Amino acid sequence: MTNVSENLGVAIGKASGPAAAGSPMIRQRELDLTGKVVVITGASRGVGKQSALDFARRGAHVVLAARTVDEDPSLPGTIGETLRSIEAAGGQAIAVATDLAQEDDLKALVDAAVGRFGGVDILVNNAAATTGDIWGKSFLDLTREEWLYQFAVNTHAPFTLTQLVVPIMERRGGGRIINLSTGSGEVFRQPEESTKLDAVGGFSLAVPGYYSSKRALDRFGNCMAPEFFAKRIAIIGMHPGLVATELVAIRVKERGLDDSVAVPMTVPARMIVYFAACENPWEYSGRLFWAEREMAQMGIEIASRT
Repeated sequence: MTNVSENLGVAIGKASGPAAAGSPMIRQRELDLTGKVVVITGASRGVGKQSALDFARRGAHVVLAARTVDEDPSLPGTIGETLRSIEAAGGQAIAVATDLAQEDDLKALVDAAVGRFGGVDILVNNAAATTGDIWGKSFLDLTREEWLYQFAVNTHAPFTLTQLVVPIMERRGGGRIINLSTGSGEVFRQPEESTKLDAVGGFSLAVPGYYSSKRALDRFGNCMAPEFFAKRIAIIGMHPGLVATELVAIRVKERGLDDSVAVPMTVPARMIVYFAACENPWEYSGRLFWAEREMAQMGIEIASRT
């Protein structure tokens, strides 16, 4: 009997080796998500909120996690608003106030998912530390505390949540873990990684703690894929691109920038659902994908259900 890790290695090697640098992505059939339990971090706004709505429309039970519970005039969106939108459309969800930098909150989040819906089938590590002064600080102005906070939210929280849900998923016959990455996404299909841009137009990309912590998350998924394959759990990384989220809209307006290059939130949200529902996730496990490019190459429609 062939070792499961060997099978995964063959699958990944065929899909992502040097010879596959220009290989087309082939669209797979999508499975029914009705009754699947999905935990989504950062679900109060942006891609997290949009993907939560999309999962609910597919019949999944959604567990919404974020720090924003009370309305903030400077920052649109709360998990309560996302919950009400899902329930108004006939979906099932719960909202769990979660500070991703706090281990006890992460445990309470998973406990809430199990207590309400009986388990976890899909984990979407979407949340990231992108607000406050951290985003605009240069390397020499960044404090050690701010650096560590970026890693606490962007890397350590997904690590802890993954440790918590893997045994649950294994008992349920398998699962999916989808990690949202950032603009270093060119690594997955080029022999050499392209140099990260310092800015897109006037939009600064010089955020060392954010990029470094997300890059660590990419590698975590890559190295854990063989071990998780033996448990029938796929772990997939996805670079959403520059997305027209509420936060991006605020920054664009503040700085008078051109937002025409930003993609709608429906694009990465649709691809998150695709990776959660695809029939054969092993083609993708341990790899990193770019939402806009793969969506176009596979001909995936925004509203598609199958």
